[in-house]
Amino acid sequence: MIFSLVALFMSSCATKQITTRDAQYAKMYDEKPLSIVIMPPINNTNHAEAKDYFYTTLYTPLCEKGYYVYSPMLTLEMFQEESAYDSEQFIESDLSAFRNVLGADAAMFTIIKSWKRNNVGGTLTAGVEYILRSTKTGETIYQREGLIKVDTSVRSSSGGLIGLAVSLAATAINTAATDKVVAGRKCTSFVLSDMPEGRYGSHFDQDQKLPAGKSFIEATVE
Repeated sequence: MIFSLVALFMSSCATKQITTRDAQYAKMYDEKPLSIVIMPPINNTNHAEAKDYFYTTLYTPLCEKGYYVYSPMLTLEMFQEESAYDSEQFIESDLSAFRNVLGADAAMFTIIKSWKRNNVGGTLTAGVEYILRSTKTGETIYQREGLIKVDTSVRSSSGGLIGLAVSLAATAINTAATDKVVAGRKCTSFVLSDMPEGRYGSHFDQDQKLPAGKSFIEATVE
C-alpha cells in the first residue's frame, strides 16, 4: 500500500513538471534582443478604435521588461507614411527592413481578438495574442495569448439593498470611466509576465530557470 502511494505521488509530480523559461523561450535567450519595434495591432473586433488606443499600451510594459522600445507615436507616423499601417502584410513576411531602417532586433505583433465591457458587472475583458518575431531570422521568439478580465468593481461599506445599489452604481460609473489604455496596459503586463527580461532589466540573463507560463492564460486582474 505504501509503495502504491509513493508511486502515485511520484507520478503526480511528474505530470506537474514545471517548464522553465530557457526551455520554452530558448530563441529569446539565444538572440538576446535589445530593441523592439511595436507594430500596429491587428484588430479582429468590431471596435474600430481598438487598434489605435491599444497600440500605445504596449510601450510601458515592454520597457519595464528591460527592452529599448521605439516610441509608438514616432513609429506610427512612419508606418502611415510608408503604407505599413496594416501589420497583416508583415506578420508572416520578411522583417529585415525594420532592422535595416530602425535597427530593431525584434518586432512585436499583437492580434486583438476580443474587447468587451460590462459596466454593471464591473469588468473589461480583453483577448489578445502577442507574437514577437526576430528581424534577423524572421522566427517567432516569443508567443503568448491572454483572455484577461480587468476588475473595476466598487464595493460599498454599507449593507443591505442600499449598499448593493450604491455598489452597482459606483461600479458602472467606474467601469465606464476606466481608461482603455489603463485596461490594455494591465492586460499586456499580465500576459507578458513570463517574458525573459531584456538587457536593461535587473534580472537580465538570470531568469532562465524561472517557470514559464502556459501559451494561453485566462485570468482576472484588478
